[in-house]
Amino acid sequence: MDNQISIERYLILFIPWILALLCIEHPILSYLLAWSGSFFIFYVTLTGRIKPLPNDLSIAEQLMRPIFLVQFIFAGYMCCTSIFYFLDVLGYIDFNELSNAYLIDPEKLKLTAQCQRYYCLAHASFVSGILVFMNPSLEPKYTYDRPQLSKLIFKMTLITLAISYSLTFFTGLAQFSHQLNTLSFIAATLALAFAIPERKIWSTTFCLFIYGFNAYQALISGFKEPIILSVLILGVFLYPNYKKLVSLTFIPLLLLLFIFLPTYNRIFREQAWSDNVAAEQAGILALEGTLDQDETDSNWSFFTYRLSEIDMFSKYVQSTPIYIDYYGFDLLQQSLLSVIPRAVWPSKPITEQLVMERVYKAGVINRGSKASAKPAFIVDAYLSGGSLGIFICLFFYGAIAQLIANKAESLFGGYTLGTALLFTGLFQIFWRGQSFEFLINSVFWSYISMLLIFNILRFTNILKLTYNEHFTN
Repeated sequence: MDNQISIERYLILFIPWILALLCIEHPILSYLLAWSGSFFIFYVTLTGRIKPLPNDLSIAEQLMRPIFLVQFIFAGYMCCTSIFYFLDVLGYIDFNELSNAYLIDPEKLKLTAQCQRYYCLAHASFVSGILVFMNPSLEPKYTYDRPQLSKLIFKMTLITLAISYSLTFFTGLAQFSHQLNTLSFIAATLALAFAIPERKIWSTTFCLFIYGFNAYQALISGFKEPIILSVLILGVFLYPNYKKLVSLTFIPLLLLLFIFLPTYNRIFREQAWSDNVAAEQAGILALEGTLDQDETDSNWSFFTYRLSEIDMFSKYVQSTPIYIDYYGFDLLQQSLLSVIPRAVWPSKPITEQLVMERVYKAGVINRGSKASAKPAFIVDAYLSGGSLGIFICLFFYGAIAQLIANKAESLFGGYTLGTALLFTGLFQIFWRGQSFEFLINSVFWSYISMLLIFNILRFTNILKLTYNEHFTN
């Protein structure tokens, strides 16, 4: 923890939220101050204005650290995507005003501005937690044979993929199978990023096969996130060696995915989930439908109600604390119980049902609905204690993410194995910010997996104490 930075420096992060609060009687201005405030927070943190960034690597070579990618995905998705919903509230569709006579719902507008202020507070608290525990001069305790790094990552790809597949045959170990499957994908993508500039044909081919297989599985999953993340992660890993090429190809590709994926996923779900068409055939029909869509078709409803979760958040704010009291520590206690394995506690309540209970109580969806609509992390933070709950929970969210990244780099010899591979592969849930129960359960067991992997690499003498640590001991 850094005690050298005065608290006044961190208070700068909360200025947009304070300004938005001062303009509470002017909801449009209040919303815009809170929304643009997140871009201010991005600027002052990513330029090192609040606290110096780690200088052991160039910015391009450390993008997987929490201050960069976790903040960009988690806070960017949470805070910045609501602009489409806000425009919709003001009477715009596809950025075109419906009519000069359109009547704005003042209560809905105030609620939207209120939720955006919560987002701004959450962003400031979250990044404060990261910065307080970010150590620019962290020295790893362990090291490895660096000339053999690309071979080591390739071997880890093969081993984690094999173990992940083996664990699918054991019902009680499904969670570890999923963890190692994600880790194997990250390892394969990182190995691919190493193999291409080193011109290793066999490694490149194999890693391309794994990457392509995962990308295909993402396409027929019915979800947008895995597809976008698979492209984003490869771009981030390739960026240090191919800056211009990545900028010219991956950025436009990501924009195209945001434009066409909503239509693709809608058609895919209609075919695969409603009409029971095989996933492969549904994927083909969805692709054909996306390419043949009419130019007048609009994805505005996706950008308004699916890209952002502010509409659901507003429903929770409407019901709590007016009709439903704050949960206090109940959700945290419930989350800690969810960590206990079902093998130890056979009668353990089903986590999905526990989470959905507060969704039904708030009236977000009806009990008969097939939709899931699980609350985001900020929603659970708000339900636990309003603004104070958001401030405390989001600070710990950022702090824990940073502390785990620090631990990973300390144990695994620095950024590449520690953050780029282990932290990214095992703790991607920090990118999404799921409800308390799923987040705490996933982080706890991922941390156990990380320690197990460390001990295996230590036992096989792949990881060794650094000279300084060895001399000290």
